[in-house]
Formats: sequence, C-alpha cells, structure tokens
Amino acid sequence: MSIQSDKWIKKMSLEHGMIDPFVEKQVSSGKISYGLSSFGYDVRVADEFKIFTNVNSSIVDPKNFSESNFVDRKGSECIIPPNSFVLGRTIEFFKIPRDILCICVGKSTYARCGIVINVTPIENEFEGHITLEFSNTTPNPAKIYSGEGCAQFLFLKGNEQPETSYKSRGGKYQGQKGVTLAKIK
Repeated sequence: MSIQSDKWIKKMSLEHGMIDPFVEKQVSSGKISYGLSSFGYDVRVADEFKIFTNVNSSIVDPKNFSESNFVDRKGSECIIPPNSFVLGRTIEFFKIPRDILCICVGKSTYARCGIVINVTPIENEFEGHITLEFSNTTPNPAKIYSGEGCAQFLFLKGNEQPETSYKSRGGKYQGQKGVTLAKIK
C-alpha cells in the first residue's frame, strides 16, 4: 500500500467526484483548518449533531443502539458534556475508489483540548457522508465548531484490486446521509 498525495486527491475529486464539495487548498484564517493537504484531506463537520445522554439510563448496546440515547442539535457549534461524546457527520460526501482504503485521524487542535475523533477506516467503494464520533475525555464541557476542520483522511492505494468491496458486499452504511447510528445488518 502507498499513501496518496495531494495531486492524486485533487485529480480524483475534480475528475471523479471522490470528495464533494472539494476545497483545493487549506483554509485556516480564524478557523480550524480544512481542505486539501500534502498527503490527505481535512474534512469539516456539518451542523447536525447527536449528543449522547444517559437521561434514560439505557444500556449502550451496539446491536440495539437506541435513538433515545441522544439529543439532536443543529447549529454552528456543539457542546460535548464532560466524559461523553457527540456524533456528527462530514459536510463532504465521499465516493471511495475500489482500490483505495481511507483512514480517518483526528486533528491535533482538538486532540490538544482532550477531544478525540475516533479513528475509523472508510472502505473501498464506500459512498456517503462519514459519521464522526467526538469524545470529550475531560471533566469539563467541550466545544466543537461546525463548518470547520475536525479530522484528516488519508488515502491508501492497494497494490492490487481487491476481490470484493464495501459496495459489492452490501455494506450496511452504504449511501448514508446525515448522522447514522450503529446498526447490525
């Protein structure tokens, strides 16, 4: 596998719609940076959030994750309760090529504040918005900003075409729009 450069990311996004909307350069003036970087793409979080709450004392069960575990919020910022988490989604819609695996890593600006963006793979031929998890590891409320950078995606090209893809096996999150909760196929 090899990591793909800014030239490859730009070509795939402009000619094949891999990232939409696509920002061709880093934008950072007064914001947490987003857009194309040397070996990745810094995504933005949209303005819709699901804030985890234990108000109903529900069990957190990945096979039966209840919508009642969350409070929905829409806005230019979101407050994450202490020692809790929030789900958001990328502004960008992705169409990952068949020979590419994408890895999501958190931005250091948030990490330095105790806000962790969960590291997840985005599999080959996945299409959709990416649901992001922001964990507040601190004992204080923490703030995240919609429309600004939150994570960097790295694109890894396989040495050969895989036999199967996320799309061909009917991945359960294929085509997701909006913030999508955990589910079992």
